[in-house]
Amino acid sequence: MTDPLSRTHAIALDAADPLRPLRSEFLIPKHKHNEQVYFCGNSLGLQPRSARAHVLQVLDKWSNEAVEGHFTGQAQWMTYHEQVREPLARVVGAQPSEVVAMNSLTVNLHLMMVSFYRPTRERPAIIMEAGAFPSDRYAIESQIRFHGFDPATDLIEVQPDEADGTFSMQAIERAIATHGSRAALVLWPGIQYRTGQAFDLREIARLSHAEGAVAGFDLAHAAGNVPLALHDSQADFAVWCHYKYMNAGPGAVAGCFVH
Repeated sequence: MTDPLSRTHAIALDAADPLRPLRSEFLIPKHKHNEQVYFCGNSLGLQPRSARAHVLQVLDKWSNEAVEGHFTGQAQWMTYHEQVREPLARVVGAQPSEVVAMNSLTVNLHLMMVSFYRPTRERPAIIMEAGAFPSDRYAIESQIRFHGFDPATDLIEVQPDEADGTFSMQAIERAIATHGSRAALVLWPGIQYRTGQAFDLREIARLSHAEGAVAGFDLAHAAGNVPLALHDSQADFAVWCHYKYMNAGPGAVAGCFVH
């Protein structure tokens, strides 16, 4: 029996992978003049070989048409967001009318919380995972303060309960059941960025709604990485970026979902 952790087994799996040919479609930097395997797509995806030509097309259109480029040709700048709705919807499992490409992830998170986080004296709290991505925590703290509440008491962080630093579904369920009556919003990741743990969005949304809380998700490490079904999950909103697993490059606009 082949050792599943052996190099031989890994090479065999790679050779049989139907996605193997896609590797040649990306530019992989060399390390000290040697070929390397790239494991940093969680931070910045590789450049597609086709990206340079597409960027040059836009630069040529800009130089030749200037302001008219907003309204002329097939790739009209004014309707860029409409042109990517259907492919984005397929990636995150949504209806085209539910998604838009715009802004950055944190800006979109603020916009979603402006609309969906409606704290009251009885329900001021936001429930999130402990060890969340720092920019998420900063945004959530600032929203709580903006509404006149205190993150020290109204930001409820669920601690991982497994030895490997992951969360059991029971721990999430207990936290929502315990604090749900005070929670205006449950904001959870699709994938925890440090451990790689994927979560059941449908179940978390169900638990949140059962307690009267809004369910929102940060899919920065999930979109383009794992199958998603946002519409069917009954999530109220979600945000994500495109420069990681969708290889859109640094500074690329982010994505947003509203059910």
